[in-house]
Amino acid sequence: MSPFTPAPSDPAAPQPKPPSSPIPPGPRLFWEDFPAGQRREFGAMPVSRDAVIAFARQFDPQPFHLDDEAAAASLFGRLSASGWHTCAMAMRMMCDEYLLDAASLGSPGIDSLRWLKPVHPGDTLRMRMDVLEARPMNSKPHVGLVRSRWELHNQHGDTVLAMEGWGMFRRREVPAP
Repeated sequence: MSPFTPAPSDPAAPQPKPPSSPIPPGPRLFWEDFPAGQRREFGAMPVSRDAVIAFARQFDPQPFHLDDEAAAASLFGRLSASGWHTCAMAMRMMCDEYLLDAASLGSPGIDSLRWLKPVHPGDTLRMRMDVLEARPMNSKPHVGLVRSRWELHNQHGDTVLAMEGWGMFRRREVPAP
């Protein structure tokens, strides 16, 4: 078992959720399906106290993520999710919305990441994705690059996370050399 895999006997450990729909036999979305200017809005992920504490216990055990009293005395004022937990929830929403249906080839990285407001148990998160740029990869003509801005919003419409980065997708049609 990996050191990052929770022990099966730990009831507080986060349990992976199955994909919200069966994974199709082949990708439905390719680079051509992510044109610059496209906007997608999706998700409605509830944030539970148990999940906040379980993630923090395993990956970010700072007191304000684990303990109500310590959190009350912190800048957050109450228990808050780790920023990395917030990123993981954003990633899950992206997978459920489009990545698991896409010819995704991964990502060369994130250019910017900002945690703008704390995420608390009881919040419900939604995501907005704007495609900023889409272009073929010069060195690999069968790959297209997509630069996106993602914003995560709570139930009040507050932006809690903003990030920009690149995704790589197989092209549906590869031009002849």
